[in-house]
Amino acid sequence: MKQQLLVLLLALSFLFSFKGVGVKDAITGKKNVNPPVFLNVVYQGNDDIYKNNPLKPDEFYSPVLQGCYPDPAITKKGDDYFMVCSSFAMFPGVPIFHSKDLVNWTDLGGVLNKVSEFNPHDTGISQGVYAPGITYNPHNDTFYMIVTAFSGGLGNIIVKTKDPMKGWGNPIKLGFNGIDPCIFFDDNGKGYIVHNDAPDKGKELYQGHRVIKVWEYDLEKDQVIPGTDKIIVDGGVDLSKKPIWIEAPHLYKKDGHYYLMCAEGGTGGNHSEVIFISDSPKGPFKPALNNPILTQRYFPQNRKDKVDWAGHADLVLGPDNKYYGVFLGIRPNDKDRVNTGRETFMLPVDWSGTFPVFENGLVPLEPKIKMPKGVTENKTGKDGFFPNGNFTFTENFTSDKLDYRWIGLRGPRENFISLTKKGLQINPFEVNIKELKPTSTLFYRQMHNTFSFAATLDYKPESEKDLAGITCLQNEQFNYVFGITKKGKDTYILLERTEKGQSKTIASAKIEIKKNIRLQVKATGDSYEFSYALNGTDFKNLGESVSGDILSTNIAGGFTGALIGLYATAANDAQPL
Repeated sequence: MKQQLLVLLLALSFLFSFKGVGVKDAITGKKNVNPPVFLNVVYQGNDDIYKNNPLKPDEFYSPVLQGCYPDPAITKKGDDYFMVCSSFAMFPGVPIFHSKDLVNWTDLGGVLNKVSEFNPHDTGISQGVYAPGITYNPHNDTFYMIVTAFSGGLGNIIVKTKDPMKGWGNPIKLGFNGIDPCIFFDDNGKGYIVHNDAPDKGKELYQGHRVIKVWEYDLEKDQVIPGTDKIIVDGGVDLSKKPIWIEAPHLYKKDGHYYLMCAEGGTGGNHSEVIFISDSPKGPFKPALNNPILTQRYFPQNRKDKVDWAGHADLVLGPDNKYYGVFLGIRPNDKDRVNTGRETFMLPVDWSGTFPVFENGLVPLEPKIKMPKGVTENKTGKDGFFPNGNFTFTENFTSDKLDYRWIGLRGPRENFISLTKKGLQINPFEVNIKELKPTSTLFYRQMHNTFSFAATLDYKPESEKDLAGITCLQNEQFNYVFGITKKGKDTYILLERTEKGQSKTIASAKIEIKKNIRLQVKATGDSYEFSYALNGTDFKNLGESVSGDILSTNIAGGFTGALIGLYATAANDAQPL
């Protein structure tokens, strides 16, 4: 039975690989008579913090990656830096970036980009893959990316490459449980893996009690060596204080000592980064007296321009021979809600003493930092480099290669899109946004608390089952759908709110589309407005402004940030009022 299922999946994968073929087409052979075509999209970020803090020539903004790019890990080979982040059920898995200077980053797409190897088909958006590690091993000139996959029965996996610019090898399933693995190579070439795990059976002392384990790693077999596992941290810095969620371990070696850096306190308001030292990679590890070395938990909740939840960090030697740390943090909106998700921040690190300390990591974080000495130009948002701060992203869908910021959910974007002479055609699946299946939706991360996202759409629905437009989504049970559909012979535009899986149309209007329609969502902090223009310029709000509460992790839960999607479905269940 399993073999037959595999053959069927491979056959469907083959069918889906053809450009412009959707699920409905592949299975039934029917053509979408009138699929929606998106002619252009303009995303514009306009946060006050960037307007109030303009950059000087020697500065750059942190976060370096805005929007849902959490759990960063970083490595280097020569003057090439590579950084990876969590992606959960977004596709491709594990976004990867390249830089020569830690300031200007190029988006290389995703490490796990084959459905045959990573398939989050039927998982919640916060499943999939998270907490990757990336390490360059100079002894065999090989990069290793290691991650926990919560789909497809993969568990902890590792992939390798000689050149991250040219893709990665097949995932290798590793023989241990737990999460947040990281691989380390000693001066003598020996390999070790550290990861978070549960305490030994019967030894869990309280909820959130976790341990850090180390294994020796066989580089020839690409497996941990059975029987070499050892608990090197029990609970955290001080077990008597019942620390929770010691996780995200990274091993380093400096001046003959081994350092273990971990997150502690859980990914929330108590999040922090702590450091331990040992004379051996297998311990015993002793915590620094000045822990934590990075946190934002000590400050008033109502502070201005708040950055919070700082932790889950990794260190790298910068181009100026000084250490830098990347870590996750959040920038809540005016209602203290987290809509943009956990983002990738950076700080310089002072490692002139025995232990590293994040510079200004124990005071309220500032929005900008100094560029490494010797770096002379901030090119973010120019010449193909990833943008940050306030920026405008215009997509006319005229390039042969779609920007990597456009992603799929639970499956490849290529399964449902076609780049045509008119624009981006979406071939709708018989799946709506609330299902735990790949959806025919091209997503873009919300990267600002104040933003607008406008799309021009050429579309005339044929039935009540057809809908196309924009979705703002935190997950499958918490989202807005703003789209065009039919009721009888009439065409309608509607706004549907889904909370806890319960959907309600909150506004609708009968419209007549003579040419194209322009749809827009505009957010000012927690307030979102949905509007449309039948002539391309004069926007009319559909209903009143609505709360972005359901687009926050505070309300919706989970680990991701809000996504904005170009959405089409042949299984619409949203009905006009």
